[in-house]
Amino acid sequence: MKITAVETLRLSEFSNIVWILIRTDEGITGLGETFMGAAAVEAYIHETVAPKLIGRDPMQIEAINRDLLGYLGWRGAGVETRGNSAVDIALWDIFGKALGVPVSVALGGRSRDSVRTYNTCAGYRYVRDARAQAVANWGLDRKSDGPYEDLDAFLNDAGELAQSLLEQGITGMKIWPFDIAAERTNGLDISADELRTALQPFEKIRKAVGDRMDIMVEFHSLWRLPAAQRIARALQEFDTYWHEDPVRMDSLEALKAYAPHSRAMICASETLAYPHAFRDYLATGVAGVAMLDLSWCGGLSEARKIAALAEAQQIPVAPHDCTGPVVFMASCQFSLHARNTLVQESVRAFYTGWYTELVTALPQIENGQITMPDTPGLGIELLPDLFTRPDAIHRRSTADGEAG
Repeated sequence: MKITAVETLRLSEFSNIVWILIRTDEGITGLGETFMGAAAVEAYIHETVAPKLIGRDPMQIEAINRDLLGYLGWRGAGVETRGNSAVDIALWDIFGKALGVPVSVALGGRSRDSVRTYNTCAGYRYVRDARAQAVANWGLDRKSDGPYEDLDAFLNDAGELAQSLLEQGITGMKIWPFDIAAERTNGLDISADELRTALQPFEKIRKAVGDRMDIMVEFHSLWRLPAAQRIARALQEFDTYWHEDPVRMDSLEALKAYAPHSRAMICASETLAYPHAFRDYLATGVAGVAMLDLSWCGGLSEARKIAALAEAQQIPVAPHDCTGPVVFMASCQFSLHARNTLVQESVRAFYTGWYTELVTALPQIENGQITMPDTPGLGIELLPDLFTRPDAIHRRSTADGEAG
């Protein structure tokens, strides 16, 4: 089998996502995806990656990954890493389809039939446009009429939100009420009034449902160390489950200084790429959970290595999902495979909302558990009409060059 073409697809409506399709001479197509900087990733794929892929055997995944590691741009989760991650996901899709088994089996078999999920409390338009991870991109200015506008809910009625999730069997929820204060001060400080306001969702959750709900706290790496330590101390009374990315991951010493102030596990970080970065995180001795994003860490191949590193130190992994449907599907495949998976992130406003506008299938979520069909490969395809939408940007590279 040989790779004959590499395609990318972007939609202006979903401007952070780029999909990659790897075509073969045996009619098998692999689908990959990554998130943020979509146009830059698209350019990288066609200018740099496609010439290295066309004519190659797509089953030689490790060899291809080795050859895509450039002299520059591979240490962090930049454009090259995001593009390579999407390629790797697509190659595993081909691998599973060629073998006639789901990716979770192709990776070495499933370690479980289902995995627990928690709900990241985003709304339908959260980080929908090309703006950065910021309050301005929360989507609250254009709220949907759907039932799961969960970001607005955690800010204003977190107790009722927790009860709604428990009714669906979901016993974990992730919220980020501290971001507003972080943007005002660039993470340097939080006023007493801001702190009281940000703590209200935790108070409401505990009052409404007690300890039946695990509360994951997302900090988005926005805080400087002293303010982060202050927030951690204020959260102690609410017995939160984990604290995710309280400081930027460019300072692991700061993470070590943060940890003694938190009763919750440290969770980091979807922003890390490749095993070496997770090796350094695990070496701090304060790691509680290794959070990885398949489209930012190097793909399924690197995620498997990261999970093995974490398992050697008795640390669980928790794949990230707050990006797109293909990565969500791939993450669920990975979570069923990796035996040290703790929990799989999901966003009910996404998998019941706009994800369904883009793809043919999604994981099955019932009573707080995710299961997957036995469809070969990732088990997901893009809906055909996406390619003919007015806002579609479709590019194709072959041995003869690129055709837009």
